[in-house]
Amino acid sequence: MSENQLQRCFVLHRRSYSESSLIIDVFSEEFGRMTLLSKGARRIRSPLKGVLQPFIPLLLKWSGKGSMRTLRQAEPISLGLPLTGIHLYSALYVNELLARLIPSEVPLPGLFYDYLQVLTELAQSSNPEPALRRFELSLLACLGYGVDFLHCAGSGEPVVPTMTYLYREQKGFIASVRKDNLTFVGEELIAISERRFTTQAQLKAAKRFTRIALKPYLGAKPLKSRELFISQIGISRARSKGT
Repeated sequence: MSENQLQRCFVLHRRSYSESSLIIDVFSEEFGRMTLLSKGARRIRSPLKGVLQPFIPLLLKWSGKGSMRTLRQAEPISLGLPLTGIHLYSALYVNELLARLIPSEVPLPGLFYDYLQVLTELAQSSNPEPALRRFELSLLACLGYGVDFLHCAGSGEPVVPTMTYLYREQKGFIASVRKDNLTFVGEELIAISERRFTTQAQLKAAKRFTRIALKPYLGAKPLKSRELFISQIGISRARSKGT
């Protein structure tokens, strides 16, 4: 598909530029993550003023070369997804992962579908955790992170549901008698492999694993979405106590 055609996109992040413009990071179905300059988008009468927002499905067209292109056309496909409370913070977390981790201008149509799926699940489900864990695993796969959840890295034997396995970075899971933050029960590894999270134990194990696996990619820089969520929890608790 040509860049001269309208592309399906979502805004991941936006920031002010000059007096009236915006710089937006978008996730495009055909071109991956792009950085676009939207001239005059912050003007009071700009038709784009309320359009270039996260979680609104968009059709965009841009032009130019280099690391930042110029936005030429933007049309909303539909209304923004209904995300509030913890579901909104979860979606902001997903956007931040994409903005920080996926390479620029590398087509990732499979991950774009996974992104649509996680936003849809977040808008519809009562518990955001299963959707987040599935998306994190998809993102890790796109980053080239490969690990065999179904076989012991030491013996090659199939994982036994009742046995304990120690995770070793870049190697996989090895049968172990240890029990700590780096160990997982075989049943948990099988559930992660199948992306099937029906119990709290499975969800906790999947979250523990994805945090371990994502840490080398994220580095020491904290996630703003997580800080914002923690801050909001503190405000909510203070209000409930009347302080």
